[in-house]
Amino acid sequence: MPLTLLCLASYEKGHAFLRSAKAQGCRVFLLTSLSLKDTAQWPREALDDIFYMPDDQGKWDHNQSIFAISHLARSQRIDRIVALDDFDLELAASVREHLRITGMGESTTRYFRDKLAMRMRAQENGIRVPAFVHLLNDEAVREFTERVPPPWVLKPRSLAGAMGIKLVHSREQLEEFDRILGDERTFHLLEQFIPGDVFHVDSIVRDREVILAVASAYGRPPMEVAHGGGIFTTRIVEHGSETGNALLEMNARVLPALGLQRGVSHTEFIRAADGQLYFLETSARVGGAHISDLVEAATGVNMWVEWAKVESDPNYQAPVPRTDYAGLIVSLARQEWPDSSAWTEPEIVWRMQKAHHIGVIVVSPRNDRISELLESLTARVRDDFHASAPPRDRPTW
Repeated sequence: MPLTLLCLASYEKGHAFLRSAKAQGCRVFLLTSLSLKDTAQWPREALDDIFYMPDDQGKWDHNQSIFAISHLARSQRIDRIVALDDFDLELAASVREHLRITGMGESTTRYFRDKLAMRMRAQENGIRVPAFVHLLNDEAVREFTERVPPPWVLKPRSLAGAMGIKLVHSREQLEEFDRILGDERTFHLLEQFIPGDVFHVDSIVRDREVILAVASAYGRPPMEVAHGGGIFTTRIVEHGSETGNALLEMNARVLPALGLQRGVSHTEFIRAADGQLYFLETSARVGGAHISDLVEAATGVNMWVEWAKVESDPNYQAPVPRTDYAGLIVSLARQEWPDSSAWTEPEIVWRMQKAHHIGVIVVSPRNDRISELLESLTARVRDDFHASAPPRDRPTW
């Protein structure tokens, strides 16, 4: 019997996953937001059926969702629950627990959604993390602020990426944030601010083992771009370099420690001034902000496609990646439809097509050529197109 996948997507994403799952011979069902019914361009040819949940700006009622999926399970055998969006991971875990379906349950999912849980688990396994404290017990918070000098980073435990993060410069400012948060403070943590270079590793995992991983370096930390405005860039790290090897080694420790059984992950690290690497956070999803396009451009590996394969094939073998270099630039634009046609560099392999955005990916077998292109193109974006806007509560890419 073919494997049946129920994919959850409160936002439109994962088209390549759906097509790949169907190509593997799976039956593919999609549960998505009712608000997307008339706008999302889902690949209907890859879906055996599509179902809609009433939503409030992409948010679904948890219990009603479980009732709806349980009703579907009366007539359809469901073998896998796959959350295509970061915000659907908890619901997917709850459904697996409720229907007793294989995959990450609620406790393990915490390690990939809850920034407090993932730090505690990593620390328990001897993985270096910035000093942190749960914003819960007054005495513990006071001890932390006396031991760790400001600035500190105030982080929501369950939002994605840099969303909702605040930089706190003093005890007085922390007390003001605490007053504003009220009872919501328990859903936050306070962390040591470590200036440094931020990296990400994008991985494929099978049987709790990282079988393919690609290390990249952000041009500027995502939190700095999200909160201070600026141009988002990232690039593949030098193959075989000391930094690249250290990132891959730490990543190979993090994901098994947190319990990812199979699938994909986007994991972030920071290198402090003393050269030490620290684990920042991870996720059980494909990297956003077109990072998956960057990885594919450099390696030929489409993370969405491979995710569907590793979910559906117990004998899955990862492809052998190319070893080119690639760089990604993304920025808000002043123009509704910015025109980059004057950029004729042959290394440009992808251009972003989205209103009020400009973005490109460049590829070369030479790492130094990527450096030249990123420097030149970023300057052109800054001079001719760049705009900024306040950070959002949910991702726009």
